[in-house]
Amino acid sequence: MASNFSQFYVFGDSLSDTGNIFTATEGLENPETAFPPNPPYSEGRFSNGPIWVNFVGDEIGLTPTQFIPTPANIPTEGINFAIGGSSSGLNNAFFPDLPFLPGVSGQVNLFTRTLEANNQKADPNALYTVWGGANDYLFAGVTDPNQTVNNLSNAVGALTQAGAKNIAVFNLPDLGQTPFAIANGISPELTQLTLGHNAALKQALNSLSANTDVNIIPVDINSAFKQVVANPGEFGFTQNPAIPCVVGDFNNISSVCDNPDEFIFFDAVHPSSKSHRLVADATLSAIKHQTVPEPSTVLSTFAIGAMGSVGVLKRKSKKLSSPK
Repeated sequence: MASNFSQFYVFGDSLSDTGNIFTATEGLENPETAFPPNPPYSEGRFSNGPIWVNFVGDEIGLTPTQFIPTPANIPTEGINFAIGGSSSGLNNAFFPDLPFLPGVSGQVNLFTRTLEANNQKADPNALYTVWGGANDYLFAGVTDPNQTVNNLSNAVGALTQAGAKNIAVFNLPDLGQTPFAIANGISPELTQLTLGHNAALKQALNSLSANTDVNIIPVDINSAFKQVVANPGEFGFTQNPAIPCVVGDFNNISSVCDNPDEFIFFDAVHPSSKSHRLVADATLSAIKHQTVPEPSTVLSTFAIGAMGSVGVLKRKSKKLSSPK
């Protein structure tokens, strides 16, 4: 897929993390203590292989640099700020007292504050993606979707105010259909929260789209997920959608399947790499008809110092426990 996007920025949680929390838990030096554990997880990803960020990046010819550790060189193709365990707000759902592991809103705030400190604007020719909220409902006890959607819409608004023009925003798949929800008997509650979240998010994005200078790109993951769960065989999945490949949590994995891409879910809440390919397809479908301006000269002076706030991360993160 040809693209005129100049850079690729990612804000999110474990569904979009390509190695930040893994590095934060010293995965590169001590893989046996890192999250997610490698194996069975593909290094740095909450899946068995490439995730949607990798697939989309391949298609548009851009590979965003990981946020953690601080890059040695100024990123030229964008940055992936997504961190496993992130809430939709300022902090991490599992480690709320660790500011160097920001939530989705916190990630956006870090990005925009860096631009302001260096008297810069966000690259108007870049692709920005925002996907969050699942941890709020699954693990942080949030019961009001308006709270989560407000965090996400504020994050999108902050990006637009900083100068971003092309922003893809993902809704949530039905969390009530995850193996985690089914096994714990909380499917109805999580399904209702998902419906409320997606309805409120759609309304918020419609309001943000009133700004004709900004290209808000809704990515409807929920509709695609419904189709897959209803007819898994049509998409090449042979296993029961309620059963994950990996059984157990990060600290106590009891079994791992031999054929992960025959499963919709790799573990109780995270998709298999094959499912991530479908997420990527939905993303690319959503953006392919959007008009993107010709790339301007990328501001090469974007401050790596912006990420300096996590320069001490590896020293502080030795005792982190398992995020989702």
